[in-house]
Amino acid sequence: MNTVITNNPLAAPHLLASPYNTLQTPSMSGRKRKASEEPDQDRMSTSPTASPSFGSRLLPPSSTPRSLKRSRTGAAMGRPLALPRLLETLSAQEMRQLLQNVADQHPELQQEIVAKAPRPSIESTLSVLSKYEDDFREAFPLGNRPTSDYSYNRVRQHLLQLMDALRDYTPHFLPPQESQAIVSLNYLDAVTNTLHRLPSWDSYQHQRHRNEAYDEIAKAWALVIREASKRAGGFHLQFGGWDQKLVEHNQKSGGRLEEAVHELRSALGFMQAGSSSASPGVSDERASIRQQLFSGSYGQQLGVGHGGW
Repeated sequence: MNTVITNNPLAAPHLLASPYNTLQTPSMSGRKRKASEEPDQDRMSTSPTASPSFGSRLLPPSSTPRSLKRSRTGAAMGRPLALPRLLETLSAQEMRQLLQNVADQHPELQQEIVAKAPRPSIESTLSVLSKYEDDFREAFPLGNRPTSDYSYNRVRQHLLQLMDALRDYTPHFLPPQESQAIVSLNYLDAVTNTLHRLPSWDSYQHQRHRNEAYDEIAKAWALVIREASKRAGGFHLQFGGWDQKLVEHNQKSGGRLEEAVHELRSALGFMQAGSSSASPGVSDERASIRQQLFSGSYGQQLGVGHGGW
């Protein structure tokens, strides 16, 4: 039997050896493998995933290059200021107006604002009153008598603003709101001097504002003196020279502070009677000094002026 040898050099020898394998299936014809390839089992054994250290290493995801890119900043865009920065730019007047507007729109916040606001000092209060007084004096017309009816009509609005401010601020420095007698006395001394500086108008009816203010200040003096005499033995009244100051205020006001002077004399007399049994000599000396103070003759023989002692 003659054997036909094919001339196809690419034919596999084992296919030629069997007469039944003359046709190749598509799966066999499409599957080619290099002779140098290792078996699958060998490949698995040499794969990096089979290495003992593979579990301790994390391979970066395929999207790592994209995720490491630096994010770009957004485009420039205007925006309103944050509240702390906005408040930094406001003046004191703008801040007051803003707070007042908020309180007016939300009445439930008014009490909380009052409770948390710093307590006004004498210096800050007198500074406000001084501004009202300056506005009042700057409103006078030039070339006219300051006490004339025309001048009064020109400054009336500023005068009323000053009187309203005095009426509103004074109760804040009175007991029981103010517990320190020296603070109340210093405030009343300053605002009483403010009343002394007001002009005496030509028309009697224009004097009404100042006269009413004197009456209210006299009651305030009397209250403070009455409460001060109950504390620390009336120390501030006895050694602060307030008896002399009050007498002078009464003289400048035309006797409109007589109620306060009477209260002071009663308090000093009560304290003198309370201490007479303990030290009669000292009480007589103090009574003599107080009498000189009320008469305005104290210090003339010593060559000293009026003031605290």
